Amino acid sequence: MPTHNNFERQTAPMEIIKTKIKDLLIIKPDVFEDERGYFFESFSKEKFKALGLDLDFVQDNESKSQKNVLRGLHFQKPPYAQGKLVRVVKGAVLDVAIDLRAKSDTYGQWEAVELSEENKLMYWVPPGFAHGFLTLRDETVFTYKCTNVYNKESEGSLLWNDPTLNIDWGSINNLILSDKDLEAPLFEQFNTPF
Repeated sequence: MPTHNNFERQTAPMEIIKTKIKDLLIIKPDVFEDERGYFFESFSKEKFKALGLDLDFVQDNESKSQKNVLRGLHFQKPPYAQGKLVRVVKGAVLDVAIDLRAKSDTYGQWEAVELSEENKLMYWVPPGFAHGFLTLRDETVFTYKCTNVYNKESEGSLLWNDPTLNIDWGSINNLILSDKDLEAPLFEQFNTPF
């Protein structure tokens, strides 16, 4: 029986999709598919550097959640501020990032993207952003690479349904949040450390 040594190329090379917020990027990987399945590099230091992203990751995290779990909106203050390269392995999420950089023209603005096992998109959320996601399917597996280690004393959060931020999470029924996320402070009480 003949075997195939290489996946046939089915899509364009890895590309960067800019959002309305400077430095917040959607990354579309180069996916190779054939009758066996698919293959793609979720991170290559060399390829990311060629795209203008010279990143050093020090920690990988993964979570599994049922549908309607909302995690966020989280950030870490300097000197433990984290950049995150996030993606979905299984299932789907609505992923949201809010610009908390004081000197940014888009301070307080947010951007959202749907990440799924089908589209294989990744989201680069730089330091200076709050981040959160809503799971759209049961058994969703979410993974992210971090540019800094977790530090409990540096963690911060904003209320997911803050009226000033006015994030469009879509229609939500039976939302599941942690007590910590339910009690997060409002954006109008927030003094940015970024």
